[in-house]
Amino acid sequence: MTVAAAPATTSLPRGPRLPVPVQTLAMLARQRPWLERARRRYGSAFRIGIAGLGDVVIVSDPALVKQVFRAPADVLHAGTQSPLRRVLGPNSLLGIDEDQHMQQRKLLLPPFKGQRMKAYESTIADITNAEIDTWPDGVELTMAEPMQRITLRAILQAVFGAQGARMHRLEELIPPWTALGSRLAGLPFLQRYGGPGSPWSRFTVLRAQIDAVLDELIAVAKADPELEQRPDVLALMVQARHEDGSPMSNEEIRDELVTMMAAGHETTAHSLSWAVERLTRHPHVLDRLVAEVDAGGKALREATIREVQRTRPVIAFAGRGVRKPYELDGHLLPVGTRIFLAACLTHYDPALFPRPDVFDPDRFLDVVPDTYSWIPFGGGVRRCIGATFAHMEMDVVLRTLLGRVTLQPTTAPDEPWRFRGVAWAPGHGGRVTVQARRVRERPEPELVAA
Repeated sequence: MTVAAAPATTSLPRGPRLPVPVQTLAMLARQRPWLERARRRYGSAFRIGIAGLGDVVIVSDPALVKQVFRAPADVLHAGTQSPLRRVLGPNSLLGIDEDQHMQQRKLLLPPFKGQRMKAYESTIADITNAEIDTWPDGVELTMAEPMQRITLRAILQAVFGAQGARMHRLEELIPPWTALGSRLAGLPFLQRYGGPGSPWSRFTVLRAQIDAVLDELIAVAKADPELEQRPDVLALMVQARHEDGSPMSNEEIRDELVTMMAAGHETTAHSLSWAVERLTRHPHVLDRLVAEVDAGGKALREATIREVQRTRPVIAFAGRGVRKPYELDGHLLPVGTRIFLAACLTHYDPALFPRPDVFDPDRFLDVVPDTYSWIPFGGGVRRCIGATFAHMEMDVVLRTLLGRVTLQPTTAPDEPWRFRGVAWAPGHGGRVTVQARRVRERPEPELVAA
């Protein structure tokens, strides 16, 4: 058996020859159609140019996705070159690599595993019910705002352990900070101090105010005599210890808390808004889901969540930066090259998902998606640690929503995709008309006998 020799010199795959500004505009305005055309012409690994990022290699073949996800941490970085690093802080799990990343990941994983998820379900259901109680009956709503309120409060209570005045203060500060941070991450050149009133100046002022509240929460947690019994993530972080026995610093805890909040609240809210947008355009699926909720089941609901994330991935790419020359698909990529693993292409590959443009939850009914074909949470050692929490949260919110209200189907066209700096959201916010469900109660046994 002959083993092919590695390329002797660095090179990049072929790709479009259009000027970088034109390619950048195509990525923002017509991302998937443009990338689909490039894939058909150049194959499953091709090069594009993006302003501010330079050469980017787009990968969509599951075998190549697997190779990149499993590459050594010192060869491909995901954190230090991320535009999110400066936005979220130098200790953020999304902004660090190699040993530091693995150590932080080990500290943060336990709260998101096993039975601990069960402790959060009733909290999320209560938050969802309280939000639904405020909705007017028979009026068209935009789901973006309600879903963000639900997911933000869920994060604040389950992760931050926030209550009372501190929770309300964070509810005031976090939405504008997240919205501004998303724009700054998408436009890294704005991450410079431009004087009072500049985007970066406003962002740092908001972050300082958030940090002040978080320091209060950390102090309260450290002084809590029942700290070991608390279920929130902050309580576990306060008790966590590094390998040398030292506790996490306030700076580390703050950066990780805002990372969980930024990565977990807005993205899940967008996915829930997309779920409503998809279901109101597929009433046959909606009717089956309502019947399943009434019967106490969940298999179709879980399949629907996965299909929403396949057809409407809110994060289009998982990124890696080449730190040492790296062989990929017959090319030795030079240092500095960025690799984008494209969920927006892989999820729509007809060889992986027959009739990919059709919204069909049955494709995931009692089926676990392939790790390298379905990648809404990334993969490898950098797979989102909150993936289980996000799935559980979507499941609880949808179950509560479908049990409480009727979502009116629509014949309106699909909502367009809107880019919000990091994530993709429904262009009109997920519009829907809701009505309180009037479920006929079962008659009492004595009335049946009569």
